[in-house]
Amino acid sequence: MTDLEQKFDLAVVGAGIVGLAHALAAARLGKRVLVLDRDAQANGASVRNFGFVTVTGQARGEVWRRARRSAQVWSEIAPAAGIEVLQRGLTMVARRPEAKTLLKAFLETEMAQGCQWLDAGDLGERLPGGGRVLGALASTVDLRVESRTAIPRLAAWLETAHGVTFRRGVAVRSVETGRLETSDGPVRAENIIACPGDDLITLFPEHFARAEVTRCKLQMLRLADPGWRLPAPVMSDLGLIRYLGYADLPQAEPLRARLEAEQAAHLEHGIHLIVVQSADGSLVVGDSHHYAPTPDPFARDDVDALILDEFVKVFGQAPPPVLERWTGTYASARGHSLVEAPMPRVRLVTVTSGTGASTAFGLAEEVIAGLYDLPKQGTAA
Repeated sequence: MTDLEQKFDLAVVGAGIVGLAHALAAARLGKRVLVLDRDAQANGASVRNFGFVTVTGQARGEVWRRARRSAQVWSEIAPAAGIEVLQRGLTMVARRPEAKTLLKAFLETEMAQGCQWLDAGDLGERLPGGGRVLGALASTVDLRVESRTAIPRLAAWLETAHGVTFRRGVAVRSVETGRLETSDGPVRAENIIACPGDDLITLFPEHFARAEVTRCKLQMLRLADPGWRLPAPVMSDLGLIRYLGYADLPQAEPLRARLEAEQAAHLEHGIHLIVVQSADGSLVVGDSHHYAPTPDPFARDDVDALILDEFVKVFGQAPPPVLERWTGTYASARGHSLVEAPMPRVRLVTVTSGTGASTAFGLAEEVIAGLYDLPKQGTAA
């Protein structure tokens, strides 16, 4: 009997961060888990990102709690899986008085746990360069890994430490209760979780259509080592109207109005600034947001120029040379995620907010608990 002919407690379709998170949650319950993926290696949104596990600024309520729990899980598993946590925290700078007012209001909410305000003169190494800022919200609860290596190492650790079986280069063609049809033949599993990312057609397309899920394309760059070090990722005013933990506060409206007047082109292309630093000193910088059922694969130079324009304003210096450019796509819809039960013992799970690295572990624990009729696992208060 081949591995694919054996019966598993759980089969997970998709080896991105969402699929791996579900595999971990089930394996921690002692379940025999199989993960199937059509690609030979991690290739999608899970590796085409910042590796930034963002807690601060996530949407109030369950999404923020999922992010807090996910950051805890990352911290728990990283040493065992050989994943280096390269940066901790967040420096959310305010370039405008309206941004400072919004961040001060955020600090009065329950979401500001682990956060404080720092005036510009107190930022020190958190913001090298000569950018003109009024100060920043400094957080300690976020973290950053190198997604290109973290995802493969997480998968390898799940295999060696938790006995999760991986079968790559295997396409799943259809799913029914207790059975999957794959390019390598049938698979039997008591429970099945489909985590297809932004493949909106192959499995359960009617559910994606009903939820009006589309795809979002982003552009990102890697810049050469600037000669200084960032202890924490850096964001700026443009992010305050995209991240709902800030954007849903009433104090966001004056900032939004000013940005529409002063940076309309940035808003048109969905640009906000995130800057993180890798072990070799290089900077990962982005990003932009364009939406379509099938986004074109081409990166636009004018969009990259707008991203780098915000970099210059925040850091007060020309950007280092560009080493790499890339695009990524992810499933996008209103709300944080699509979680459905298309049939008994089957779940469809897709994060639709571009926050898989930040929230998948918390979400997966909820889904697995529901599938096995257990209390929710470990959700942080």
